[in-house]
Amino acid sequence: MAHMNFSIQSFSEKECFDHLLNLISSDRFLQKLGLGNEVPFFICPFPPRKTGEMDRIRTQLRNKLEQQGIPVLDINLYDLAIELLKQRDIWDRIIETESSVSKDQLKELLQGVLDSEAHLVPAIAAKMVKSEFKVMFLSGVGEVFPYIRSHNVLNNLQKVAKEQPTIMFFPGDYTQSLEDGASLDLFEKLHDDKYYRAFNIFHCEA
Repeated sequence: MAHMNFSIQSFSEKECFDHLLNLISSDRFLQKLGLGNEVPFFICPFPPRKTGEMDRIRTQLRNKLEQQGIPVLDINLYDLAIELLKQRDIWDRIIETESSVSKDQLKELLQGVLDSEAHLVPAIAAKMVKSEFKVMFLSGVGEVFPYIRSHNVLNNLQKVAKEQPTIMFFPGDYTQSLEDGASLDLFEKLHDDKYYRAFNIFHCEA
């Protein structure tokens, strides 16, 4: 996969959209060329303050790609979490007890019910089976923190999402260095989520 130095901090919404559209719609990207033996996972990092802009870009991207005959499976992790809680009849109980339990108790409950390996990724896999798609989008990463961690999702997802490229829209930095490896730094502050097997989509070109 070719590299280009493209800073999300310094380019416009239109430049971001154009780069992503040109890359994602290319045969090279869709056919996973140049990845070696790596899983086709891409991180789309963006400054947390630009969450609204990136939401617009993602929606426009999905619509434009589908117009071009490239169907997108667009999964928001926050929406999926609520869907899972409702399926298990836990949502109403959480709403009722949220004010009376500690944050640690609530976090522990949610982490158990929304465990990536046991519950979340199987739910994503079920949606994949039911959908005809060529690219998968994952968003809502910031909204589900801290009870769902992005590196846990990706680590478990790589077992089932090998055929089509997956793009995670990430409010923070994805840093890669020889000294420290790769780190998903959520909100540009949290530096403890190590994940090595994804490409920074702004360092790729068609």
